[in-house]
Amino acid sequence: MLWSLIKILLFVAAIAAATFGAGYLMETGSDVLVTVAGTEFVISPLMMVVLALALVCAVWLMLKVIGFLLASYRFLNGDETAISRYFDRNREKRGYDALSEGMMALASGEGRAAMAKAAKAERYLKRPELTNLISAQAAEMVGDKKKAEEVYKRLLLDDKTRFVGVRGIMKQKLEAGDTDTALLLAKKAFAIKPKHVETQDTLLRLQANSEDWGGARKTLSAKLRHGSLPRDVHRRRDAVLALSEARDDMINGNVAKAREASIEANRLSPDLVPAAAMAARMYIEAGKTRNAVRILKKAWDMNPHPDLAVAFAEISPDETPAERVKRFKALTKLKPAHAQTKMLLAELHIAANDFPAARTALGDLVETDPTARSLTIMAAIERGEGSEDSFVRGWLTKALSASRGPQWVCDNCNSVHNEWVPVCKNCGTFDSLSWVVPTVGEVAMPDSTKILPLIVGAIENKVDEVASEAVQHTTQGPTPSEPEVIADGEVVALGGDEKPV
Repeated sequence: MLWSLIKILLFVAAIAAATFGAGYLMETGSDVLVTVAGTEFVISPLMMVVLALALVCAVWLMLKVIGFLLASYRFLNGDETAISRYFDRNREKRGYDALSEGMMALASGEGRAAMAKAAKAERYLKRPELTNLISAQAAEMVGDKKKAEEVYKRLLLDDKTRFVGVRGIMKQKLEAGDTDTALLLAKKAFAIKPKHVETQDTLLRLQANSEDWGGARKTLSAKLRHGSLPRDVHRRRDAVLALSEARDDMINGNVAKAREASIEANRLSPDLVPAAAMAARMYIEAGKTRNAVRILKKAWDMNPHPDLAVAFAEISPDETPAERVKRFKALTKLKPAHAQTKMLLAELHIAANDFPAARTALGDLVETDPTARSLTIMAAIERGEGSEDSFVRGWLTKALSASRGPQWVCDNCNSVHNEWVPVCKNCGTFDSLSWVVPTVGEVAMPDSTKILPLIVGAIENKVDEVASEAVQHTTQGPTPSEPEVIADGEVVALGGDEKPV
């Protein structure tokens, strides 16, 4: 350490002296007369600068020679590695310089320069765990996938770099669309480093996309155990996975296992509508209607949804419309001001042929929050009260262009789904569907919004008849006996005593 400090001080002193002398000579502008052994030499200022530079080089060379002589002296005194360490220090310096330049080139987007510097660093350092990673990333940057894969495979040979190699090849397989191989590599990477958050997320996504619900639940538990997932998020996603398991078990005919999984999903996340509906149906099949009512009431209080009303109707499918109105008070009294409650009540009263009560239940929903469902209900009320066909068709025409209301929308890509699924069909994101009103691009009509035929019963044929008439009217135009025109989504009569919408 002391010797290194002395060398630095001597070098700085030599540079300072040479600079001062050169500056002094250049300012005087006169020659220097040097007498050696009776011989006179005339040296110009430019020559003095050259001699100063030569002196600096001579000092640097002398320091190198002194360092080598000291290493040789230590070697002769029994230090067998003194000379090799002397040369290794020079090689390491060059190698780390090349490695640093390679990293800078990689960060700057100069892939080929980074590959060249990495190769140079490998010649000096012999540290593949450092240089191979730069080579692989640089090869990917320039589009040489084959070269990158070869480097990643070399990383697999060393225990210290095996995870990096597996992860690199896994990413290549994902980009190539080979999800089966990527899943196997993700499992291997997870086994090597289970705390790696990115690997956990990748493995969970691949398992969910391949419908490996059991494996996904184990990965999810590992994320919770290693602290990379909040407990409330874990419960929600574990409920989604349990519900997905229950659906598969139901398809495979394993009813007992499906019942257990659906009930667990509802316990983990009571506000998950599909889990509540499935668990309630399982209790209904088992004859435990009280449990079904309890589950559906709790879910409705958290998130009123048409699927919950459908499941609630299945508790007593043979009841009369009047009995159904009375029994449904257990749900409708929980959220009386909610739009879903208002539409549900209106549909129940329509089924009971109590159209004034249906209009009262619907309230001003068609004005404050018009949707295709609420406007269709209004058309059914008008038909039930004996309004003119053109007036009924006016409501149906407005329903065609109105918002579909809340739907299952992916939080990641905003795609609309007609039913709930654990994985978005468009972007493949796990647990990303929410029951909300789409902001833009409504293209799907969820099946759950067609609850009217399930509850209305006898009115179903009338509504279908009205809808058919509306479609025929909009495609074929008005009849000669009833001239009318559609303007801004409303039917305006050109003749007769029809009242405008």
